[in-house]
Amino acid sequence: MIKQLITAAALVLTGSTATAGEQPMTVKQLFTLVENNINLTAARTGVEAASAGIEAARAAWLPDVNAKLSLSYNGNGLLMSREFDEAQWVHIPHLGNSLTLEVQQVIYSGGAIPAGIKLAELGKSQAETATQLTREQQRFLALGQYLNILKLNNGIKVYEQNIALTERLIADITLKYEQGMVLRNDITRYELQLENLKLGLTRLIDKRSILNHQLCNALNLPDGTQVVPDASLTHLQPAGHSQDEWQLLASTTSPVMQQQEIGVKMAEQRERLARSEMRPKVAFFAADNFNGPITFEIPPINKNINVWYLGVGVTYNIGALYKSNKKVKQAQLNTRQTMERKDVAAQNLNNSVQAAYTQLQQNYVELATQQKSVQLAQQNYDVVNERYLNQMALITDMVDASNIKLNAELQEVDARINILLAHYKMQYLAGTL
Repeated sequence: MIKQLITAAALVLTGSTATAGEQPMTVKQLFTLVENNINLTAARTGVEAASAGIEAARAAWLPDVNAKLSLSYNGNGLLMSREFDEAQWVHIPHLGNSLTLEVQQVIYSGGAIPAGIKLAELGKSQAETATQLTREQQRFLALGQYLNILKLNNGIKVYEQNIALTERLIADITLKYEQGMVLRNDITRYELQLENLKLGLTRLIDKRSILNHQLCNALNLPDGTQVVPDASLTHLQPAGHSQDEWQLLASTTSPVMQQQEIGVKMAEQRERLARSEMRPKVAFFAADNFNGPITFEIPPINKNINVWYLGVGVTYNIGALYKSNKKVKQAQLNTRQTMERKDVAAQNLNNSVQAAYTQLQQNYVELATQQKSVQLAQQNYDVVNERYLNQMALITDMVDASNIKLNAELQEVDARINILLAHYKMQYLAGTL
C-alpha cells in the first residue's frame, strides 16, 4: 500500500495522468519513485531491526526475576547409626511443595551494559547511514538509466530522420534509373544503406527497451510502462563548484565516510566490552522461599516454612585476569585496523572526486567542441541546401550534409547529457544526490 501511495504522489508531482504506456517523468519524480526500490526497502527494514536492538540492549538494566514452583512426593526416611546398624524407618509427610522467588538487579556491570547500549545505538546509526548510501546508489543507478534512455531517444530520432532521407534518396534515384540516368548498382548501394540504418534503429530500440525494463523494475512501475525522460534537461546548466569545494563537501557529507566514522566508534565500544570482563560485577538480590514439609528436623514437621533474604553481591572472574587481556589486545588491534580502513576510504574518495571532477571539466570541453561542430555543420548544410535548390548539387550531397548536421546536433545533446551525468556523479560521491 505504501509503495502505491509513493508512486501516486510521484505522478502528481509532474501533473502526469499517464498510467500504462508512455510515462513522462522528471528527475524529481524519478527520485521519489526510487523510494519503492526493493534494496531501499530492505535497508529500511535493517534500521527497524537496529532500533529493536537498542531496546534489547537497554533491557539488560531491567531486573532478573525467577520463579519456581514444584510439587513432590517424599518417601519415608531411613535412620541408622554411624556404624550402619539400628536402622529404623522415619515417617516423612509424603506431599512436598516448594515456591521460590528470586529477584536480581544489576548495579554495576563493569561497563558492559552501557557499552552494549552504545554499540546498539551506533548500530542503528550505521543502518541509517547504510540506508542513505543505498538511496544514493539507487538514485544514481536509476539516473544513469534515465539519462541513457534520453540519449537513446535522441539517437532513435536521428536514425528515423536518416531513414526518411535515405528513402527519399532511393525514390529519387529510382526515378532517374527509370529514365536511364543512373545504374541499378546505385539503387542497391542506398538500399543496403537503408537496411543498415534500420538495423541500427532496431538495436537502439532494443537497448532502450532493456534499460526501460530495468528502470521500471527499480522504480516498481507496472509492466508496459515506457519512461519518457524530461527533454528540457539538455538545456539545464548545473551550478559549478571548485574541486576543493567538492572535496570538502564529500569529506563531510559522504555516507561512505560517515560509515567509516561510525565503524571506528563501534570498534572503541567493543574495546570497552572486552575490558568489562576484567572488572567486578555488583548486583542487588532478594529472594523468598516457601517450602514444606520441614525435613531438616527429626522427626520431620509437617508444616510450611517461609524464608526471605536480600543483600548485595559482588562477583569477580579471576580467570579474566589472564584470559580477557588477550581479548582486549585483539579489540585494540581491530580498532586500529578500522581507523586505517577509514584513512583508505578517505583516500579512495579523494581520488574518485578528483577523477570525477576532471571528467566533468573534460565534458565541458567536449560540449564546446560539439557546439562548434554544430555551427560548422549548419553552415555546411546552408551552403549545400542553397546549391541543391539551384540544381548545382546532387541529392546525395544534400543527404550527406543533413546527416552531418543531424549527427552533430545529436553529439551536442549527448555532450550536454554527459555534463549532467558527471555533475550528478559529483553529487553522488558527496552524498548530496
